Amino acid sequence: MTRSASKVKTAVPAAHKPAMHARALKLDARVGAAEKFLLPTYKRSPLVLTHGRGCYVYDASGKKYLDFLGGIAVNALGHAHPRIVKVIRREAARAIHFSNLYHNAFQGPLAQKLSRWSGMDRVFFSNSGSEAIEGALKLARLYGRTPADFPSSAAPKHRILAMGNSFHGRTFGAVSVTSTEKYRLPFAPLLPGIDFVGFNDVADLESKFDNSVCAVLIEPIQGEGGIHPVSEAFWNRARALATQHDSLLIADEIQCGLGRTGRPFAYQKFSAKPDIVVIAKPLAAGLPLGAILASTLVAERIAPGLHGSTFGGGPLVCATALEFLNIVEDSRLLENVRARGAELREGLAALAKKFALIREIRGEGLMIGVELSIEGAPFVAAALKQGLLINCTHDFTLRLLPPFIVTRAQVREFVRTFELVLASTSKAEISSAAKKSENTPRLARSAAR
Repeated sequence: MTRSASKVKTAVPAAHKPAMHARALKLDARVGAAEKFLLPTYKRSPLVLTHGRGCYVYDASGKKYLDFLGGIAVNALGHAHPRIVKVIRREAARAIHFSNLYHNAFQGPLAQKLSRWSGMDRVFFSNSGSEAIEGALKLARLYGRTPADFPSSAAPKHRILAMGNSFHGRTFGAVSVTSTEKYRLPFAPLLPGIDFVGFNDVADLESKFDNSVCAVLIEPIQGEGGIHPVSEAFWNRARALATQHDSLLIADEIQCGLGRTGRPFAYQKFSAKPDIVVIAKPLAAGLPLGAILASTLVAERIAPGLHGSTFGGGPLVCATALEFLNIVEDSRLLENVRARGAELREGLAALAKKFALIREIRGEGLMIGVELSIEGAPFVAAALKQGLLINCTHDFTLRLLPPFIVTRAQVREFVRTFELVLASTSKAEISSAAKKSENTPRLARSAAR
């Protein structure tokens, strides 16, 4: 074959060029429409993701990515799990919504299974984690009231203690109990009666806990705050003080719950139980569903009309959530979470010996934070180029939240790719990030320790 003939064979046929150009314009139009018409609330990658399969996702050009972000802990079963797809197709053809004026076939069984997983007694379904937090705050204030308090504007027992370095969502109440100033200050003044305690600071907790406190709110593992686990001493003291003052202990398990740590719930590593548990992210395998789990002591304070949700707990999402829990049980995924989590930490520990910029590795199961000595954004961008999805939280911590179905081979693939990311990120990018880090206040990081 001549050289010219070879060129003709490998060149793109002229007839295909208009189609390729049209496809590129279409993709550009999608991103352009998003940038023009969506509120600018996210710093999005220019990628257009189109589909996923298992632990991989694909963009509009067909490029494949290993997903170690999992939709920020939502896609616990990865993408397009056949049993989830089957349930969604079946139930979408039956009924998507009835309203909570009637029972549906899946709310009761799902509530029963969540009660068994958690040890709680009652369940309320919401649409999101933030909405579940709002409901939990309302339950806490309601619990703190006595019949004599109702005529007044505020009950004496109304204060809520939240944690420094915390994140609980974007709605008004959730922002009020979130400590990070960049999320709070633009919306001030916020809800009154909220005080913050140093995370894992027992002395600070004791100094602020009195009979005016109706609840203390804790993430057993702080997610957005940089993957910081609560200490057993702090958790136990919070439980003891809540019992002593007839207050509630609320566990925010929106990110760390439902198997992420290798247990059904992260708080189950401790012997002391909370009074309320808030969940969401993976519950309906990607469909929007949150829930409040409560003890009988809390549940008996609520009555019809005091709280509700139009969309919360519809038949489609509840059927999907019930199947999610069944899959976790049937496939023994909690064992996989523990085993793959241990392998992941082992691989990261080996990389830490090679790369001095890794300061600390934290977390449990498949909820891992890799804290760097410099800002992590350049490494997230480099990972994307290498076909790997991760993200950076709290500026310095790379967050890893792979699906529960991740395999040993995929953990090894991640470690190999991540090593390339650490090695190939340009010195200029690292130098720029280091300079920026030097000029960034570290108050939030020191407070988290």
